[in-house]
Amino acid sequence: MVFIVALNGPLLAGASMATEAQPTAQDPVVEARLVNISGDLRCLVCQNESLASSHAKLADDLREEVRSLIKQNQSDDEIKAFLTARYGDFVLYRPTVKPMTWALWFGPFALLLVALTAMLVYLRQRQRHQTAAAWTEEELKKAERLLKDGESA
Repeated sequence: MVFIVALNGPLLAGASMATEAQPTAQDPVVEARLVNISGDLRCLVCQNESLASSHAKLADDLREEVRSLIKQNQSDDEIKAFLTARYGDFVLYRPTVKPMTWALWFGPFALLLVALTAMLVYLRQRQRHQTAAAWTEEELKKAERLLKDGESA
């Protein structure tokens, strides 16, 4: 029994020294806006995660920057404009449609159109080749005769 208490003593001492976790949000309104805005922003390190879900050090810095801009009473659009001016359209998950982002918005559709056109051209050429390669009646009769001759031999 003393042995068990001796082994668990450090664990019990650590538990008595534990303190309650501090709340992460000092201002719930600011934090709610931060979550809303950072969901529309891309982490510059992870590139495939939103700023809200990223655990990168730079993401922490950007969230702190957004938090300070919120506290300066800037609107969501002003904050996004500030970050876009600083980091480019890449920081936005849904960049605005403008000549610089046309490739992002319309590129996949253009590639799909090119692929469909190429497939149609290929299928038409293949169909023409098959009809041109069709056997005439005389060639079919000759082939049948050769097959019959081969069977009797």
